[in-house]
Amino acid sequence: MTTVKKMWPLLTATHRYDKTISTHGRGAGEMIDAPILAYLIETANGRILYDVGCDYSKINDPALCAKYYDAGTFAYGAPVMEESQRIPAYLKRLGLQAADIDVVFVGHLHFDHAGGLGELARCGCGAEVHVQKDELDAATSGQDAACFQDDFIGHGPLHVVEGEYDLCDGVRAISTPGHTAGHMSMWIELPKGAPVLLAGDAADLMENIDDEVAPGGCWQGQYARAIDSIRKLKRIAQDEKAQLWPNHDFAFYRGLAAFPAWQE
Repeated sequence: MTTVKKMWPLLTATHRYDKTISTHGRGAGEMIDAPILAYLIETANGRILYDVGCDYSKINDPALCAKYYDAGTFAYGAPVMEESQRIPAYLKRLGLQAADIDVVFVGHLHFDHAGGLGELARCGCGAEVHVQKDELDAATSGQDAACFQDDFIGHGPLHVVEGEYDLCDGVRAISTPGHTAGHMSMWIELPKGAPVLLAGDAADLMENIDDEVAPGGCWQGQYARAIDSIRKLKRIAQDEKAQLWPNHDFAFYRGLAAFPAWQE
């Protein structure tokens, strides 16, 4: 039986970029607005965050923004992130604090998924931070420009794991490499209705899922591996009659319950 009680999708920022960032080889010249999401999962055993969004200061401090989002690397600039979209701000609206988070599960270590770790730590979050060994090795290699190492190094010890595992009854880490070396999706069995598979960046858009199109950026050109991961998620969703959620699709996100309402 699942221990999951509620789940909240959290809109932590918005990024505008060429569609080819999300769909490999498709949509050149078409600009899209993408939500940057995190997910708060409340279980009988505690609270889990899947991803933590961006580092607010790197976006909103002009000097830091110029340093981290230089035009040579980030052609479309930094995301747009409001004060109200910081993870501690969402927690406060629910009557919670950063210290009330028990596990932070980072699907991958790109800036828009791991950047909030420092702020959470400064706000008193002492949660275990789960990350895959392959992901950490790649992110610290210096070969992925979307990884800011100070986002995830120096904010307390990381709980480094390998492969798939259950975080608790009803929440399972699913291996979906391709976009990054150790990308992980998440299976969530809600107390009501169909289970949810959070694709993470294995699938930015419903188009990635429907047409089996790889994300635009894949670790060391592993587009075929990314498509294999999409097909794996689709098989699980079909076999288990689960919902498969893309991660950067505004049309899909707007169809979900608006915060502070939750999925159950």
